Amino acid sequence: MKAAVRDRYGPPGEVVELRDGDRPTGAAGEVLIRVRAASVNRADFDGIQPRPSFVRLFLGLRAPRNHRLGLDVAGVVESVGTDVTRFRQGDRVFADLYPFGQGAFAEFARAPERSFLPIPDGMSFDDASTLPHSAVLAVQALRLRSGRTPHPGDKVLIDGASGNVGPFAVQIAKSMGAEVTAICSAAKMGFVESLGADHVLDYSEVDYTSADERYDWIVDTDSHHPILRIRRALRRGGVYVTLGGEGRPIIAALLLGPVISLATGKHMGLMLWWKPFKAEDVATVTRLIAAGAVTPAIDRRYTLDEIVDALRYVDAGSSKGKVVITMGAG
Repeated sequence: MKAAVRDRYGPPGEVVELRDGDRPTGAAGEVLIRVRAASVNRADFDGIQPRPSFVRLFLGLRAPRNHRLGLDVAGVVESVGTDVTRFRQGDRVFADLYPFGQGAFAEFARAPERSFLPIPDGMSFDDASTLPHSAVLAVQALRLRSGRTPHPGDKVLIDGASGNVGPFAVQIAKSMGAEVTAICSAAKMGFVESLGADHVLDYSEVDYTSADERYDWIVDTDSHHPILRIRRALRRGGVYVTLGGEGRPIIAALLLGPVISLATGKHMGLMLWWKPFKAEDVATVTRLIAAGAVTPAIDRRYTLDEIVDALRYVDAGSSKGKVVITMGAG
């Protein structure tokens, strides 16, 4: 079985390689799938070139403890272990393997039965592989623990609108009736406009934290701005949610966010309520896709043999939407 692995930290072109190994077998309660498609996420790079650096405390200080790679997976059930009741051989399934040791960038993947959900009828493996991590993050970033979401007419800003989570967030916010402002590079403005954003800003030309516009909800897919400056861009009672980014802004969001929230009436901070591949949120995304309100944005497809090229492409910030690793027709 071919699988992408890495034994040390560094740029993907230097540390990621494709290796042959034994095909895994499903243990009790596990499902073994033949992978048909996987997709690349920015989160994959957190385990390749740890960012922020303190995540090494969890992944391994000098070298990664887990060598497998790949979060989003879609495929066909090859076999099931004892005690598996929800799936059988031949079923089409998908999953976010983040909580289960990763391993999507391989010809076969295995995980506990509870990690998988059925792929909706009529949905391709490629499209299904784009959803588990990024689309669910987008849904949850637009909903607080309290259940609050943007209201129709609210001004929503998506910072980092052209990557993995951003295109889903733009489309989901539009489906809620929001007026969406999206931030990306100049080269990707046309792509983001095609997603339905009402306003598209070039981040190299406009610093939204210094502009006059105020927003009801801000989703920051990759934090770079200090949280105290972002506060100015929010209306009273507004929401700022960050999903990740550089060390200093993330730590500030984690530590200062609750204090600012109490002092200003604005909800600000790191999204700590993330629940990977939550079934209800997956259902929300697939329902929006079926209704035509959301379309997975696939930029490029690579084969498993080209996994290093795919990772280099995403790492360089070149992708417009998702990059999919294909294993066969689907």
